[in-house]
Amino acid sequence: MKILVVSDTHGRDGNLDKVLRKVQPIDALVHCGDVEGREEYISSRAGCPTYMVAGNNDFFTELKRELEVDLGGHRLLIAHGHNYGVALDPSGIIEEACARKKDIVLFGHTHKPVIVYKGDVTAVNPGSLSFPRQEGRRPSYVVMEIDHRGGVHFTINYL
Repeated sequence: MKILVVSDTHGRDGNLDKVLRKVQPIDALVHCGDVEGREEYISSRAGCPTYMVAGNNDFFTELKRELEVDLGGHRLLIAHGHNYGVALDPSGIIEEACARKKDIVLFGHTHKPVIVYKGDVTAVNPGSLSFPRQEGRRPSYVVMEIDHRGGVHFTINYL
């Protein structure tokens, strides 16, 4: 199973379109918030099940703040992360995932890609496709692959 994880596109679709052309076919798309009104466009371009949450800049949306999803035998918490203080440290969102018995938490907000393994939880932030903030400031995304044995693998990719 191949899952594309993106975040913080902020209504700018050009890089998302490039990434979709590059990585498709995919089995699912996860957007960790700050879509800024582009929900329908993103869903239509994905061509697969799409899971999106509201970010701190998604003011007039019907998207939920968080989703709990089971994919390929893994239990996921999807949130933008701003309500858990991820700008300072991902420990709050990791603790929440652990409390909810999730093994993966996908989040955004910081615009910096990171993968953190803590106990039984893997926390993944794909960074931003529109306004990256990490050193080098390259737009980033994550490909999450679940193999036939249920093993999960994450790869941070850059445009």
